[in-house]
Amino acid sequence: MKLRNVTTALLASTMLAGMAQAEDATLTIESWRNDDLAIWQDKIIPAFEAANPGIKVKFTPSAPAEYNAVLNSKLDAGSAGDIITCRPFDASLALYEAGHLADVTDLEGMGNFSPVAKAGWSTDDGATQFCVPMASVIHGFIYNKDAFAELGLEVPKTEAEFFATLDKIKENGTYIPMAMGTSDQWEAATMGYNNIGPNYWKGEEGRLALMAGDQKLTDDAWVAPYRQLAKWGEYLGDGFEAQTYPDSQNIFTLGRAAIYPAGSWEVSGFNALVDFEMGAFYPPVQSEGDTCYISDHTDIGIGMNAKTAHPEAAKTFLNWVGSEEFAALYANALPGFFPLSKGEVTLEDPLAQEFISWRGECESTIRSTYQVLSRGTPNLENETWNASAAVIKGEETPEDAGARLQEGLASWYDPQK
Repeated sequence: MKLRNVTTALLASTMLAGMAQAEDATLTIESWRNDDLAIWQDKIIPAFEAANPGIKVKFTPSAPAEYNAVLNSKLDAGSAGDIITCRPFDASLALYEAGHLADVTDLEGMGNFSPVAKAGWSTDDGATQFCVPMASVIHGFIYNKDAFAELGLEVPKTEAEFFATLDKIKENGTYIPMAMGTSDQWEAATMGYNNIGPNYWKGEEGRLALMAGDQKLTDDAWVAPYRQLAKWGEYLGDGFEAQTYPDSQNIFTLGRAAIYPAGSWEVSGFNALVDFEMGAFYPPVQSEGDTCYISDHTDIGIGMNAKTAHPEAAKTFLNWVGSEEFAALYANALPGFFPLSKGEVTLEDPLAQEFISWRGECESTIRSTYQVLSRGTPNLENETWNASAAVIKGEETPEDAGARLQEGLASWYDPQK
């Protein structure tokens, strides 16, 4: 009887010690997403802690512009949090190569993501993942449904229908056909070239071929998007050359423009500003029946500090980030930022649901310049900004833009020499 009591007491003390140890596992998350603080505190963290009572989580964001510098300083000092929110591609790759991010390739939750989703946080050969994909943004066009109904317009599916729609809006004169400017050059490239381009270079097929040196920026698939952009200028309204990104947002949300070349991150902000119904359509294809491709760009990942004192708790959290529960919770808390896991998610916000529904109809890809191709000088991403704006303004021909960018890329990137 005494032996049984002693055994019971030992088991009880072991369990209590284990519980105490688990309760002591407090994970701190580093992030630049300070706008999301309330969402993490009120929705995401309570859901995780309820399912994992032994682990506490703290979300401690920095200012977005200062995040990289602040994080690197903390990592060097050994004071960074257990969980690191990861920007895509080279910034996080550098952290992994410096030994700051742990290898998460073998996490069970990584099986829930496609190679495209993992590309933003993989080594160049794709063999190692160092962050769990968390969210993407999708590109397309947001439109004023009230304006379309007023003018008797249908959502365009082909490039010919797209320009016919723009012509009708322009001829009517009530609305600016499209709200986009070229003063902030990134807007012309991100909402222009890399929005419509995947339909021409066939998404991942063309992007990977360009990286391998099997395609060039002078090929028709890469010049043709500039040819379309060259036609956009007459539909952007007077003074688009001096129009900034915030100007474009205001022009659309005030109801002055019918169409807005968009990133899905606009959804929440626009919902709070407009007094008309909005819809969205994916970039029209060249010909009816063509496969559609969308820029479904990896934006936010999350990884583990290689020096965390709580690796098992951190892995539990990262596996949960790969779950359907997290996907649904995050996507509905932040409409316009979409989970990258394979499971289907239904969104409560109708505009966000329209964007994510395209995954069932189109092939996903990421922005063409972000992986590897912007490491040298001239920087291909920045050059694409400049070329897109110049072509829209009529300052450079599509062919000249392609030739200039190809020459710049070939000057430092061996596969293109």
